Amino acid sequence: MTKHTERFELFGKEYCLTTGEIARQATGSILVEQGETILLITAVVSPERRDTDFFPLTVDVVERMYAVGRIPGGYLKRETRPSDKGTLMARMIDRPIRPGFAEGFRNEVQIVATILCADQVNQPDVIGVMGASAALLVGGVPFDGPAAAVRVGRNIDTGEFIINPTFEEEENSDLELVIAGTADYISMVEAGAQEVSEEDMLAAMVFGHQAIAEFCKVQQRLIDAVAPEQREYPLGEPTPGLSESLAQFYDDMSAALRHPDKQQRMLQVSDLKTRIKEGFEPEELQEYGAEISAELKELEKRAMRAMVLETGERVDGRAADEIRSITSSVEFLPRAHGSGLFTRGQTQVLSVLTLGMLNEWQRLDTIDPLPGKRYIHQYNFPPFCTGETGRMGAPKRREIGHGSLAERALVPVLPNEEDFPYTIRIVSEVLESNGSSSMGSACGSTLALMDAGVPISAPVSGIAMGLIKEGDQVAILSDIQGIEDFLGDMDFKVCGTAKGITALQMDNKAKGLSVDILARALDQAKAGRSHILSKMLEAIEAPRDELSEFAPRIISIKIPVDKIRDVIGTGGKVIRSLQEETGATIEVTEDGTVYIASKDTGGEEARQRIEAIIKVPEIGEEYEGTVVAIQPFGAFIELLPGKDGLLHISKVAKGRVAQVEDVLSMGDIVQVKITDIDDKGKISLDRLNKPDAPEGGGGENRTRDDRPHNRAAGRDRNQNRQPRRRQDR
Repeated sequence: MTKHTERFELFGKEYCLTTGEIARQATGSILVEQGETILLITAVVSPERRDTDFFPLTVDVVERMYAVGRIPGGYLKRETRPSDKGTLMARMIDRPIRPGFAEGFRNEVQIVATILCADQVNQPDVIGVMGASAALLVGGVPFDGPAAAVRVGRNIDTGEFIINPTFEEEENSDLELVIAGTADYISMVEAGAQEVSEEDMLAAMVFGHQAIAEFCKVQQRLIDAVAPEQREYPLGEPTPGLSESLAQFYDDMSAALRHPDKQQRMLQVSDLKTRIKEGFEPEELQEYGAEISAELKELEKRAMRAMVLETGERVDGRAADEIRSITSSVEFLPRAHGSGLFTRGQTQVLSVLTLGMLNEWQRLDTIDPLPGKRYIHQYNFPPFCTGETGRMGAPKRREIGHGSLAERALVPVLPNEEDFPYTIRIVSEVLESNGSSSMGSACGSTLALMDAGVPISAPVSGIAMGLIKEGDQVAILSDIQGIEDFLGDMDFKVCGTAKGITALQMDNKAKGLSVDILARALDQAKAGRSHILSKMLEAIEAPRDELSEFAPRIISIKIPVDKIRDVIGTGGKVIRSLQEETGATIEVTEDGTVYIASKDTGGEEARQRIEAIIKVPEIGEEYEGTVVAIQPFGAFIELLPGKDGLLHISKVAKGRVAQVEDVLSMGDIVQVKITDIDDKGKISLDRLNKPDAPEGGGGENRTRDDRPHNRAAGRDRNQNRQPRRRQDR
């Protein structure tokens, strides 16, 4: 194959598409570049058609740490399972590519995106969609492309939209919108936002779709230059007369679909399909079994969609904009730091919150420049939530994606770490599922945050919208359930506060999705979110004033950077001692911020002791100190931890004192005042409320053995102190 390169500039960024140079045994391969971020995208189509009732597409993302000049962490020093970021990128490529294949295409397709170089400036994910589309097209695969994706940001200062912003540009953006599709239609949307209005979000979508068209034009130039040979792949051909013979069961299917309970509805539909199959001869089932199953699924789809479009009634009896019944509760788990149980129809999610020290943040060993995060949202979807059996194990791609969506929805309302110095982890356990469980996790997690007393700026609610479209007939559905997702044309999830949108995700199968339909869906979603939020606030109106008694109390103080060594001590001796003696957990950061966590008064005690360690004594200050060492010339008084002053023998009492021991003993508590601090930091003291000196100078009746012995630790406090000399009497 001849090498072809298309180098171009769009919206202020440099790109390049190259084919025919590497990975030439793949069906199609593309080297896609933005700046110095480089991805190899390969597409391979199996020559055989699989006898399945679904399209077998697999997308894998390979993150190589050499892309950023790092060696993987861990014992093996080898990349293993993909990171969450890699998994989300694979989903980002899969979702807009999948609708572009012809109906009935059953050859297995695998797309592999290998990140070869990441310049830490340009983000690698969105260009992967363009690369996958181009790889399929240069391979002659029957794919409805070109397709592309762009990320849309918005400069906070100027309000201007930015296409494919760099990591740095994104830091000054209140919007992160990823939109994918072709020049003719939008197939996927992902967004995170700082409470952006519906009007601004729609404007960003329109701008992003216009940009997609430009990227598709460039791809087409490359395809025209390559002029690939179009490969022929067999498509599933319907058995003559099969669809017509099953049409007689249309009314039966419509009746079976009408039941508000998911399990009963599924049972009725399953029983009907079984009865229909029993009407076929055994040899017909053996030869056409997969096709019969596919036609029965199509019959179910037609019946459900016609019910909505023709009668305006959904399978559970609701109107198009009607929300299922909602119940919310908090304090579901008595010892959790925060918990919220959110139930909407037959979807139920329990979100449980745990607060921890900032040093418990999640570290990310990836090519992404973000080192980690302090808010962690995890979503679990066990098989029992749908009444099924299944394997339990590591989270699947769908679970990672749904957790990421809920996390993105809540990040904008979280307090910053200066005001709330905690790591926050929420686990959303899906206990029942009949659609919109990801939105249930966003709602349940808002309840958990408020139950825990996390001072969020506003509560967040979420809703999943659906679409049924046949020609000019359109029905937009609020709060869709599972069957409306599987058999409908759109799954459009919207999260936000009363002020605006914080997260958005859409997968679209309808190629005629217009801006007008999107605008209607956003408006209907806003009304639905408002209704759901009002039901949530019936359980708890605002974040609690106090944290749970089981949550750690974290105190933060700022100390001078040059005092960090004093707080930590040699080999960590001082900080370990503080933690052992107070029971608090202490973390000291490089900028001098100290975080102290405890569940009792130990945190306050640790704070006072740290402040005492870093305090610089000043002339004129008064202290209540402890005698820690006695010398012939005076006594050393501990004013603060590690800071002593000298109380000269002439100032321990009123009058002449022969020996310090005649007036003071080790461990005595005395009130003193700082009278002088020399240029070496040595502190001189005067005693307050001096007692009278012993009569006769004192010491006549005391023997040497009766005198208190010096404490070795006291002598070690100052290298200039001399050992006590023996005196003859």
